[in-house]
Amino acid sequence: MKNRCEWCGSDPLYVAYHDDEWGVPAHDDRHLFEMLVLEGAQAGLSWLTILRKRKQYRCAFDNFDIGKVAAYSDGDVQRLLADAGIVRNRLKIESAIKNARGVLDIQREYGSFDAFVWRYVDHTPKQNRWTSLAEIPPRTGQSDLMSKELKKRGFKFVGSTICYAFMQAVGMVNDHTIACHRHNEVRELSRDDVARPAHSLGP
Repeated sequence: MKNRCEWCGSDPLYVAYHDDEWGVPAHDDRHLFEMLVLEGAQAGLSWLTILRKRKQYRCAFDNFDIGKVAAYSDGDVQRLLADAGIVRNRLKIESAIKNARGVLDIQREYGSFDAFVWRYVDHTPKQNRWTSLAEIPPRTGQSDLMSKELKKRGFKFVGSTICYAFMQAVGMVNDHTIACHRHNEVRELSRDDVARPAHSLGP
């Protein structure tokens, strides 16, 4: 049996997410937008609930094509509110559309959403060495700064705790506990990531 972080449990979907995705440095703007939307959708719910709805989220939100989501109309909001496969919360749905428009603005300003968010860790994945889940903070100074700037730009559902969960998910920080088999694996991936030019753009 492989040692894993305490939070992932035994559900096969959760285990696969933990083993294959969580903490891996990500730089594709579409994927970064997807994770921002999903982390916001999780507010008040479990992450496993969101993972189980992820396939339908991708279908409902045009595979998180930022330009398409940014162009959604009131009719699309009604369509999404009627979709039982996603979290049917008007504020969360409308925030996804508003945030897509914000991402487009950031892309025009910074070249990519990737370049914008990775500034908060100086474009280098932060390597933590936690021994237990209890040690992992719910937010950090970096997530506070990210949250503050996103809110200033009109983003919704981007509190510091949500921003930190996003940072963990996309590999800006390695929060696998040191006993977890993924801790060292993600650290090695992060070393490779450091060699990547900070100005590289996502698709």
